[in-house]
Amino acid sequence: LISKPSMRQERRFTLIELLVVFAIMALLMGLVPMAFDKMRDAAQYRDVLRGMISEIRFARQQALLGHNEVRFSVHLGDRVYQSDGHSAKPIPVPLEVRATVAGTELQGQGLASIRFLPSGGATGGSIDILRPAGVGTRLRVDWLSGQVSQEALSP
Repeated sequence: LISKPSMRQERRFTLIELLVVFAIMALLMGLVPMAFDKMRDAAQYRDVLRGMISEIRFARQQALLGHNEVRFSVHLGDRVYQSDGHSAKPIPVPLEVRATVAGTELQGQGLASIRFLPSGGATGGSIDILRPAGVGTRLRVDWLSGQVSQEALSP
C-alpha cells in the first residue's frame, strides 16, 4: 500500500529553500539604502533647480513691475541662493554650483549676482547646477532681454 503524504509533510520547507529566501532578503536589504540615496539626491537636485529658476524669474518680474533693480545672488561659499526680498535657500551638499557673471557682479567670499534692470535687461550670466556624476543644468540669463533659459550639461 502506498500512503499519501500527510499535510504536515507537504508544508515543510527544506533548509536550502530557507537559505535561498534569506539570501534574497539580505540582497534586497543591501540594495534599498542605495536606491533611497539615489532617489533623495535626484529629489534634491530637482528642488534646487526649480527653486533657482523660480527665484531668478521672480527677480526679473520684480524689476519690471517695481521699476527698480533686483538682484539674484548665489553665495558659493555659504551654499545658498536668494533674490532681493526673499530669504536664502540652501544648496544641498552633494550638488555643485558654479556661477559665471559679469565682473562687476562678482564680490568677495564667493558671492555672484545677476542684476535685473527695470528696462528688462540684466547683467547676464549663467548658473550651473551639477549632480555628483557631473551631469546637470545650466541656467542662462540673457543680458539684453533678461530672459531665463536652461540647457542640459553632460560630463
